[in-house]
Amino acid sequence: MEQFLIKPFMFSSIALFLLCLLFSSPLVSSQLDYRHYDKTCPNLIRIVRNGVRLAISNDTRMAASLLRLHFHDCFVNGCDGSILLDETSSFKGEKNAVPNKNSVRGYEVIDSIKSEVEKACPSTVSCTDILTLAARDAVVFAGGPFWNVQLGRRDGRTASDEDGVVNQLPSPFEPLANITAKFTSKGFDSKDVVALSGAHTIGFAQCSTFKKRLFNFDGSGNPDPALDSSVVQKLKSVCPNQDDSDTNLVGLDASSSSKFDNGFFRNLVNNSGLLQSDQALMADNSTAFMVRRYVYYPSSFFRDFGASMFKLGSLGVLTGQDGEIRTNCRALN
Repeated sequence: MEQFLIKPFMFSSIALFLLCLLFSSPLVSSQLDYRHYDKTCPNLIRIVRNGVRLAISNDTRMAASLLRLHFHDCFVNGCDGSILLDETSSFKGEKNAVPNKNSVRGYEVIDSIKSEVEKACPSTVSCTDILTLAARDAVVFAGGPFWNVQLGRRDGRTASDEDGVVNQLPSPFEPLANITAKFTSKGFDSKDVVALSGAHTIGFAQCSTFKKRLFNFDGSGNPDPALDSSVVQKLKSVCPNQDDSDTNLVGLDASSSSKFDNGFFRNLVNNSGLLQSDQALMADNSTAFMVRRYVYYPSSFFRDFGASMFKLGSLGVLTGQDGEIRTNCRALN
């Protein structure tokens, strides 16, 4: 697995541009603010950053995992930390829903960071804010853009049922029109769809999520014609047509699976996108245009990704007296 150098946080010209954009943008929520914990937990940013740095130094896959954990939390009924809740005899949560079970990871990283935060400032910082910061830091440590995160979210007291998780989260098996509709229902536009799909520049996918493209696309018994034939042969060696290969892992961007860059979009242009739902971005002129733009202008991708992540982190947040501040991210108070 490719290693990468963890660099200290610094403002690039892109980050400075994004900072100015966000402070002047109507997207900035009046219910959240950038300095929410300045007095009550002044070391929060450092604690989260150090926790993420340690986790990624131990496992480079964790950058993608934390980003995905945040996305799966926010996209289902808003950013409320509901995905972090364990099931009990009387409570059925989101962890064991099909899109999450044996797939979403990083819970123990959030637990560890939360433990350190509780030592520094008990019953003050929500698990949801910690997860939101951790996702941002994970992207930066992987070489991606920095964006400012507003704080003040509170943790939810409920979670979606399994059907709600399945119905709201985009699936790699869905046509692009369905995926776009799910994003649109959350207030995103087509640019957000393409930019956020770029998260697949890091991380891995299980063979089960794309194996059909190798052996029996559309019931024809042939590979997906939209997937480069040389890529098909390479993937078959890792994902043979056997059930016991379903959980084998393949890099979503095989050339740099632990580095956040624009390689994902280059793959799409070259017909080597791993997931059918990702490659479909090249079949629509409006999204294909943006894919090509991100290939030629990586700074544009970084800027748009940061702006879309800011929007993601603002979905359905609980503030004020709503929800609670959990002391244990896995259980209600």
